[in-house]
Amino acid sequence: MEMATWHNWARTEHASPQQFDTPGSTPELAAVIVRAAEQDRRVKAVGAGHSFTGVAVTDGTLVSLDRMTGIEAVSPTDTGALVSVRAGTRLHELSEELWSLGLALPNLGDIDVQSVAGAISTGTHGTGTNFTGLSAQVRALTTVLADGSIVECSPEHNPDLFEVSRLGIGAFGILSNVTFECVSAFRLRAHETPSSLSETLDSLDDRLRADHFEFYWFPHTDGVLTKTNTRLPGATPVDPVGRIRGFVDDEILSNGVFNAFQHLGTRAPSLIPRLNSVSARALSERTYTDRSHRVFASNRRVRFKEMEYAIPVEALPAVLEDIATWLSRTELRIGFPIEVRFAAADDVWLSTAHRRATAYVAVHQFHRGEHREYFSAVEAIARSVGGRPHWGKLHSLTAAELSEAYPRFDDVLAVRDRVDPQRMFDNACLRRVLGA
Repeated sequence: MEMATWHNWARTEHASPQQFDTPGSTPELAAVIVRAAEQDRRVKAVGAGHSFTGVAVTDGTLVSLDRMTGIEAVSPTDTGALVSVRAGTRLHELSEELWSLGLALPNLGDIDVQSVAGAISTGTHGTGTNFTGLSAQVRALTTVLADGSIVECSPEHNPDLFEVSRLGIGAFGILSNVTFECVSAFRLRAHETPSSLSETLDSLDDRLRADHFEFYWFPHTDGVLTKTNTRLPGATPVDPVGRIRGFVDDEILSNGVFNAFQHLGTRAPSLIPRLNSVSARALSERTYTDRSHRVFASNRRVRFKEMEYAIPVEALPAVLEDIATWLSRTELRIGFPIEVRFAAADDVWLSTAHRRATAYVAVHQFHRGEHREYFSAVEAIARSVGGRPHWGKLHSLTAAELSEAYPRFDDVLAVRDRVDPQRMFDNACLRRVLGA
């Protein structure tokens, strides 16, 4: 099937593939890849298109996994279950299916529209100093390689391919099935409250003892919104945000008014500091309890561009101070809050949290605004403390620079040379971050 033009969600990338395929099974996926090879076309897979980078861009064959969805198998364990799920399943759909089985993913990001394959392949994570990103929750997977072979991987079987496939930015094959280690269903009690940046950083050690903590800092002000989530048993009664309060906070303030502020700030940048001050005060304190996935994720309808860097936790105060200093010295005005989250160290070869406890600093710019100067300045600050860029978000680093940030980078390249020597899954984005 021909496809005119594909765009990602942020409209930062587009592609005009010669062929668009939607296989419904692993054998059909393998046949698509073999056929593309016979026609001398490169192949890329796409899920929800929520990556800000060109990781899915191709002028060859673009493969959608939208017909490969749903849970395939559940194997109970002492703490939950191993759950095998088709790789095109959206995270929000998976969470609902898991809940019906009395299960949940241990942690989630604050956006859940991504496909399973896209989320783990780009390093999607949530927040919580005792919890890892989604890739580290993967216990097995099935991938289809450049020659059409279907390979099952785990730490015990094809371990090197397993490591690069559970976070591989689409460079090694196309995932068809992923097995997660899930836990018993749980609820979260969420407490959101305004604070100041200075107070939040002064009390950071105490705040990080919570199960899940994050905060949003409004640039050009000292205002922040903190979010603390506490894990509760799955049978705990829910006490969700009321319909009216939720509509006002989440629909009107977080999306409607915020969107209007972004348009206004784009036309009149000098107003942005005052608009940020209003935003920092507008969302009042609230506490509610609901299913874990309903608390983790939120609706984001304001379109934006994003860069996120993973830095050592101990470097966070200095990094935020440097960003504030840079903003005070420039005429640039930023209307989007800076998001700060946390994660435990893991052992995934290309994980941004590889072998170190991590703080994530995410900066955004309204989709109509110019982002390059701002992102470049923050990137330099984050790199000065050994920062690693999120694989699915905007950054400027190349393979030479990334090789210094990842101890297993050479091992990653060796697996790529072995399983895709002809670079069937290559594109400009991968040539920049992994090399030729």
